[in-house]
Amino acid sequence: MVRNTAALWGWPAKLLHWIAAVAILLLLGHGWWMTHLAARADRIAHYNGHAALGYDLLALLVLRLLWRWANPVPTLPDGLQPWERMAARAGHIALYLFMFAASLTGWALAGTFRTPMNKDIFGVSVPQIVSDRAYHDLFEQSHFILSYLLAALVVVHVAGALRHHFLKHNDVLRRMWFGLAAPVVALPARES
Repeated sequence: MVRNTAALWGWPAKLLHWIAAVAILLLLGHGWWMTHLAARADRIAHYNGHAALGYDLLALLVLRLLWRWANPVPTLPDGLQPWERMAARAGHIALYLFMFAASLTGWALAGTFRTPMNKDIFGVSVPQIVSDRAYHDLFEQSHFILSYLLAALVVVHVAGALRHHFLKHNDVLRRMWFGLAAPVVALPARES
C-alpha cells in the first residue's frame, strides 16, 4: 500500500519515518560524541560529516511533511482518553518543530565556521543561510539546546509507542512497521 489510509501508514510514510529516525539517532549520538570525546584535531572533519547528514535530514523532513499533508493520517485507536489523544497530537507537533528547529540552527551554525560546511553526504552544494561568524556562539548554543530537547522528545515518543504496544495492546506501533496487513473488516451477514 502506497498511500496512507485511515487505518494504516503507507510504505513511503513508514520509510520516511524510519530513515529519519535512524538519521536523528545518528546525529544526536554523533553530535554528543564529537563535542565531548573526539580528539580536538579531528573535530572539524566530524563537524563536516555531521552537517552533511543534517542537510539531508532537513530535506527528508520537508519530504516527510509534504507526504503527511498529502495523505490521511491514520486515526488513533478507540478507547484512548482525551488527554492521550491531545498528548499524541502535541507530541507529534513538538517533534516536527524541534526536528526543524535543530536542523535549521545547525544549518545556520555550519555557515559560521572559518571554512563553511556546505556539502551534503552526496557532495551536493548547500547554500549557507548565515555567514557572519559573529553569530557562531548564538547558533552553537541554540543548536545544542534544541538538540537536547529533541533527544528528550524522542525518548518520550519511543516510550509512548512502547506503552501503546505493551500496555495498551493496540496497533499504534505495529502499523508504523513494515509487513502489517490492512485490518480485515467483517461484512454484515446477508439475509437469505
